Amino acid sequence: MFARNQFGALAAVATAAVMVFSAPAIAQDIKVGALMPLTGPLAQYGESSVNGVNLAAIHINAQGGLLGGRSMEIVIGDTQTDPQSGVAAAQQLVRVQGVVGLIGALASSVSIPVATSVSAVDGVVQITGASTSPVITGLADNDFLFRTTPHDLVQGQVLGALLRERGYERLAILYVNDDYGKGLAEAIHETFDALGGVITRQIPYEPSQASYRGELQAAAAGDPEALIHVAFPGDGIPQIRQALEEGFFDEFIFTDGMKSVEMIENIGAQFLNGAIGTAPESIATAAGDAFRDGYEAEFGEVPPLPFIDNAYDATFLLALAIQKAGSTDRTAIRDALRSVAGGGGTVIMPGEWEKAVAEIAAGREIDYQGAAGSQDFDENGDVPGTIGVWTIENGEIKTLEIRG
Repeated sequence: MFARNQFGALAAVATAAVMVFSAPAIAQDIKVGALMPLTGPLAQYGESSVNGVNLAAIHINAQGGLLGGRSMEIVIGDTQTDPQSGVAAAQQLVRVQGVVGLIGALASSVSIPVATSVSAVDGVVQITGASTSPVITGLADNDFLFRTTPHDLVQGQVLGALLRERGYERLAILYVNDDYGKGLAEAIHETFDALGGVITRQIPYEPSQASYRGELQAAAAGDPEALIHVAFPGDGIPQIRQALEEGFFDEFIFTDGMKSVEMIENIGAQFLNGAIGTAPESIATAAGDAFRDGYEAEFGEVPPLPFIDNAYDATFLLALAIQKAGSTDRTAIRDALRSVAGGGGTVIMPGEWEKAVAEIAAGREIDYQGAAGSQDFDENGDVPGTIGVWTIENGEIKTLEIRG
């Protein structure tokens, strides 16, 4: 079976090494690559998303496996949330390990170069469960890049409107200087301005700096009421600490990249209680309940982190496409992907692998209902989605509402 709770050891990995999480090798195993940040600014999300990937593989293997009994073997490459390391890991997975598809990466700044330099070139399906940059929609990827989470124009519109509803008039934005940060900051800015608000400053930052005081001071100019923080925990936590220490800000508004228990533990609930944020989140569905039940049975309580269910969906969808194609041919897998979640046929929910295999064998159409919501890919490989509004209350992350 797949390894569990091994991330303490993995956190020490400092290269784009490939790691295999599986039982002893079985002949004819089908290898699937997972590009995950086991180290770097997004390591916390990488660890939780690995559980989502592994859970899908556990369900598939426990119910007969792929293509007549072949096990799915998950091979993990550490992206370090770094484009160069991510591309190197993808090259190793595809060209050396021979994976038939890729799950990931998490950061748009990694998924995009992987798509253009590996997936599109080598002709291998890549499904990211977390990369939300609008740039991905129009990317020249030869139709090999898909995602199971909505893009950031949706989140930006929801957050911009929410902030005006709550009476904010003047806000600053600090954002990570990559495709994710730029796209989300622009979407928030455009919506907030259109509704009569003012973004006083929109300041980019470069990751992995010792100090962010210069950027924070620049963002604080113009007397904003609060800071919209588009960041990842590795950089975001020291930024919040420095903002509080220097008196630049005492009120923060977060996006999906900072929906983090680690942030609360490191900063202190007393400084963050009442803060609000947004992140992709599905409405309550039977599919979502099935995923949560399966997760709790295998790993315990589902942590309040984004993209775990999206990672599960990406892995399950890739497996369904392999089964539908009846082959490990990479192009055939891509061509089958839209047909397993296209809105028609027998409904398949998380964990229902045996049912899906039987329906495919009988020549019937299937329609996978995702743990994270609809997974009906459009012509760009995008999916519709909903956005959760969350808050920090008594040191815990709680969902207030979900908006479409």
